[in-house]
Amino acid sequence: MDEDGSNRRQATDDPDGAVEPTESSPTDRTASAGADDGDAGDDGASSDGGPMPNVPDPEPETSDVPEDVRKYARFKKMDGAQYDRVNDFLRDRTYITAREWAIARLCSDFRTETGVEMTKIGENLPELVPFMTDTYTPQAVNQARASFEEKVRKAGATFLYGAMCDFFTAEELDDVMYESTEVAKFLLEVEGVDLSVEEELEAEERISSVMREVREASEELRKEEQAE
Repeated sequence: MDEDGSNRRQATDDPDGAVEPTESSPTDRTASAGADDGDAGDDGASSDGGPMPNVPDPEPETSDVPEDVRKYARFKKMDGAQYDRVNDFLRDRTYITAREWAIARLCSDFRTETGVEMTKIGENLPELVPFMTDTYTPQAVNQARASFEEKVRKAGATFLYGAMCDFFTAEELDDVMYESTEVAKFLLEVEGVDLSVEEELEAEERISSVMREVREASEELRKEEQAE
């Protein structure tokens, strides 16, 4: 068979279906150089996410949330809780609302020498308390704080009157104090306050001591009234 036939047979046997030319044309060399440049460009982009050449690194994202707010974990046990359910629980056992409870605690924790940080509390309220979904103005924070204080004062006056007017017996007053203490302790535990047994006993003893003084003062007052 002639040489041309041998060449054609070799071309057919080649896996790529063609014999590689021994010399590239100028056009082929240009196309090849372009392809090489493209590959180099892809490598320069760094598939592993590295920095681009001659391109400055992006600035790290900064958080607008203050550090003490990010670290605040008082209400972490309430993650996933709904405001309405928290509010119903408090309404059944106290005079205060969920809003007043949360803000009263925050006002206690974010108090400085110059006063309470109303703006910080209001702007970061959803970050601080899981069941609070809206931010508050400083005026709204102050309003909730004042409402809490007013209710505590009224509840205290109501309780003391009930204790001093002889409406309750000594045993009944003890029951009232026990129930009130248990609710208060539960709220503190939800806030993450870890009370030791010694601290609980000390608090109960202080409360019992105050109540004994109230009963004694009430009895003396009634005796004086009867003597007159």
